[in-house]
Amino acid sequence: MTSFTTVNLKEIENSAGERSSEIEARFARSRLDSEHLGVSYFRYAPGYRSTLGHSHREQEEVYVVVSGSGRIKLDDEIVELAEWDAVRVAAETIRAFEAGPEGIEILAVGSDRPEGGDGIRAADWWID
Repeated sequence: MTSFTTVNLKEIENSAGERSSEIEARFARSRLDSEHLGVSYFRYAPGYRSTLGHSHREQEEVYVVVSGSGRIKLDDEIVELAEWDAVRVAAETIRAFEAGPEGIEILAVGSDRPEGGDGIRAADWWID
């Protein structure tokens, strides 16, 4: 492994793919050749809410709003988010995002994760 790696997050494949034109999800952990950190980019279209929540068995994460606004649901609490807000989320906390009227772009930073990942999906989690 080299002492540094450079990638453009917007050039990484959109993992949301054809599932929805309202979401982009670009995961850079493997592209960065990182031993301890994961960095991901997410974009949600204006007003879009993810009904799919997730938590982790071990991995703590920080989310940084780089543009737009919206809300994050953390277990049973909903928190308003504005540009440059940073939210640390404990591994076991279920979370999902909702974009504001101009959409939201988020960087997610995660720590070490077990082999194969540790994400736990919560389907149909944020539904009114």
